[in-house]
Amino acid sequence: MRLPEQKLPKVAYFCMEYGLDNGLPIYAGGLGILAGDYLKAAKDLNVPVVGIGILWRQDYTTQLIGEDGYPYDLYPRYDYENVKDTGVTVKLRIRGGDVTCRVRLVDQYENAPLYLLDTNFEGSEHGWMTEKLYGGSGQDRVAQEMILGIGGVRALRALGIDVDVYHFNEGHAVFAGLELIREKMSRGMTFEEAWEATKKEVVFTTHTPVEAGNETHDYALLGHMEAFNGLTYEQLKALGGDPFNMTVAALRLSEAANAVSRAHGETARNMWKNVEKAAPIMAITNGVHVNTWQNPAIREAYKQKGDLWQPHLEAKKKLFNYIRTHNNVIFDPDVLTIGFARRAAAYKRGGLIFRNMELLSPLLKEGKLQLVYSGKAHPHDGQGKAIIREIVNIGKEFPNRITFLENYDMHIARLMIQGCDAWLNNPLRPLEASGTSGMKAALNGVLNISVVDGWVGEGVIHKESGWLLDRVLPEDPNQMNQDVYDLKAFYEVLLADVMPVYYVDRPRWTRMMQKSIEMAQEKFSSERMLKEYYEQLYLKAVAAQAKIPLALR
Repeated sequence: MRLPEQKLPKVAYFCMEYGLDNGLPIYAGGLGILAGDYLKAAKDLNVPVVGIGILWRQDYTTQLIGEDGYPYDLYPRYDYENVKDTGVTVKLRIRGGDVTCRVRLVDQYENAPLYLLDTNFEGSEHGWMTEKLYGGSGQDRVAQEMILGIGGVRALRALGIDVDVYHFNEGHAVFAGLELIREKMSRGMTFEEAWEATKKEVVFTTHTPVEAGNETHDYALLGHMEAFNGLTYEQLKALGGDPFNMTVAALRLSEAANAVSRAHGETARNMWKNVEKAAPIMAITNGVHVNTWQNPAIREAYKQKGDLWQPHLEAKKKLFNYIRTHNNVIFDPDVLTIGFARRAAAYKRGGLIFRNMELLSPLLKEGKLQLVYSGKAHPHDGQGKAIIREIVNIGKEFPNRITFLENYDMHIARLMIQGCDAWLNNPLRPLEASGTSGMKAALNGVLNISVVDGWVGEGVIHKESGWLLDRVLPEDPNQMNQDVYDLKAFYEVLLADVMPVYYVDRPRWTRMMQKSIEMAQEKFSSERMLKEYYEQLYLKAVAAQAKIPLALR
């Protein structure tokens, strides 16, 4: 897929978090990693993109494991000496005061320029606003979203950066739409005219597949925080309803919107079908940055059609060295090793396979299987932390067979998606909008064992490039209890196919590795994703702008 030869639209990409490098801990999980990969793809493709975000002084959380197996959170302060100061500041009104944001620049990770707003500097009374990612109260959250949206647009103006299209990655950036409308109304447009003109400039990516997960705000809180930004209650209600729904507002402020996989597209269209004046939702499946996540030795061996097993074994040993150093656990590189690493949320079912210890226990005791887990729970998510505790404590019963790596980050993710043999993915359908850890694993020939949800149905072919639990049993997983079906299907495919291939038919395993890498490189790169953004979202928005009467531009 090649981008069109014509002049490409200039894009400002708004996101609450970015995962570019371990040295810049301003990300919580998949949303941020996706945003970081997007900016790296933009640099690789040399397209006119800038990112807008926030410099979080206390990260998301440093999450460690207590003696009882329960996670606890620490919040170290980072000075970010590696982040440049542009010398530019912007101001906005929040909760009765003028808030000054310094604009910082990150461009040293082979990424398109990323501008970060920062209220945490000497003499500032408002440092609390950009302290913790996804932490604090409702007031903290609204203040942060105002800084990202309103402050982000003002930063672009102060930096002199021309923008054709504003891309909101999730609903957090919606207040940018209010600022764009306010600007146009200050030049004499009516609210309706300004809304219509703003729609032609905005595109939106939705990631949340359940309605309850989409953020809403009470108008009393918005009024207290001065988030109306010069608009009236009636005008805000026309955009986001009452209470103010950030996703609904984003859909009504956009020319076009996208879900993050084909399956999620169906879910999202069904979920928002009754929202009037909403942008059409298409599907543009997420992708991952190949050079960031693929092991260079695996890449070279695949390219030269050489032996994949030796570089895989080296990556496996590297992971096991980390496990030994940090957890004092010794894993055997000859034993089948399955990895599971992602946000610790109940729907991802991290503890599912432990519900049949009758089958699992002998495999562990006889040295036929090893399990590596990692992930963080939201600091306030007791259920997610309980899942981690369960895994950690079961691991204590099987030393040198199950381990949990604390404080999941990009470094641990890279070790796991390169060093495990297989990758387990068993969320409740249809709650995984996309999921990208399995894409990264596939890039390294780490074979997915997965339910069909999110991206998986678009890539993995059962018994060729991985294993699909939905294809294992004769029953329809959607017509029975998913826990019962997937537990049975997992052990069926593990015992009947995965383990025999791993231990008896190494040539078939390496052929499957090759198919997995081919599939991931061709279909699930962030370059492919960004090209589709240009073709299906950005150019569409610019074409719509060309139809606006000159008097309203």
